[in-house]
Amino acid sequence: MMMFWLTAGALLLASVVALLLGMRRGIPAQPAAAQDLQVYRDQLAEVERDAARGTIAPEEAARLRLEVSRRILDADRAAGTTATGSVATRGATIAAGTVLIATSAAVWLYERIGAPGYPDMPLAARIAAADEARASRPSQAVAEADVPPHPAPDVEPEYQALMEKLRAAVAERPDDLRGQQLLAQNEARLGRFTAALAAQDTVIRLKGANATAEDHASRAELLIYAAGGYVSPEAEAALTEALKRDPKNGTARYYGGLMLLQTGRPDLAFPMWRDLLETSPADAPWVAPIQRDIAGLAAMAGVRYAPPGAAGAPGPDAAAMAAASEMSAEDRTAMIEGMVAQLNDRLASEGGSAEEWARLISSLGVLGQADRARAIYAEAQTKFTGKEAELDILRAAAEQAGVAQ
Repeated sequence: MMMFWLTAGALLLASVVALLLGMRRGIPAQPAAAQDLQVYRDQLAEVERDAARGTIAPEEAARLRLEVSRRILDADRAAGTTATGSVATRGATIAAGTVLIATSAAVWLYERIGAPGYPDMPLAARIAAADEARASRPSQAVAEADVPPHPAPDVEPEYQALMEKLRAAVAERPDDLRGQQLLAQNEARLGRFTAALAAQDTVIRLKGANATAEDHASRAELLIYAAGGYVSPEAEAALTEALKRDPKNGTARYYGGLMLLQTGRPDLAFPMWRDLLETSPADAPWVAPIQRDIAGLAAMAGVRYAPPGAAGAPGPDAAAMAAASEMSAEDRTAMIEGMVAQLNDRLASEGGSAEEWARLISSLGVLGQADRARAIYAEAQTKFTGKEAELDILRAAAEQAGVAQ
């Protein structure tokens, strides 16, 4: 901090000296009339010397004396009472006033848009501080303890009864993979993220080495929801597991960027979100929140960026999905059906990735439309014939929807 003020003071002093020297050079040592008067006096003395030496005739000397004397009188009247000292004083006053105004304006501007008293923050120090914040940030348990209780959604009695039966069935058969998947999905819809997380952990345990990137990304998302949108170290570990299995997993990349933003590294978060935004379909659930926030993120990263417009309806962000849990069963179903219909239409007309087809199959399974999910699964298999990695993604979605053959 002291170094900043010493540097600023030295620069200010150098600027003042340069300004004063420049203005001093612009101030004449004498006014013009005084300079003329001196010239005429020199001329009169020269006439007297020439007359004394006899180089000019007495009549010519008399005429020149008269002419030069007349010019001296005119110059003296023009000069009036102006003195050399007064001109210099006036110039110095103007220079001092200019310096005072400029200095005051600089101090005022710094007070308005600067940061007086703020310590030096070089890039290396900021990166080190961000790394420290990331390493020492609160755990999942601490974050969850600070989240206010989630209000119980208003659900239909029929749906609540089905949930009670599902919980009882899973309790009796804890190793039923399909039951645990359904329990995780539906507990999340009810805003019971801790219960959903327990079920998702069981899903990953039952799948073992066959657990997919989406399984781990879903676990991370539930951790983040339970922590009120905060990406804890535990959620980061789940995201890392997802990205190990699929470096292009959209859910994991979105929340990975969010974690970097939360821990003070917008310079790393921006390229991750930018690439995700520019390579994702318009209805991907992370597109809307990225479009909303990426302009501010770019500014924080020191980048000028205009996000591309969304082509089609965007998907919901995390907050919207959490809010959906408070809808009535009919409203929630209508929202999901609208999103499914939009995805179905786009895949039918434009095609899409295996992940998008898998999302459609899973969504139809959630809606209880098993016949449609089965038909879509069969169609998707023909689209990716011979591509084992894509077929594995489709098969996992079909198993989740209960329509795998």
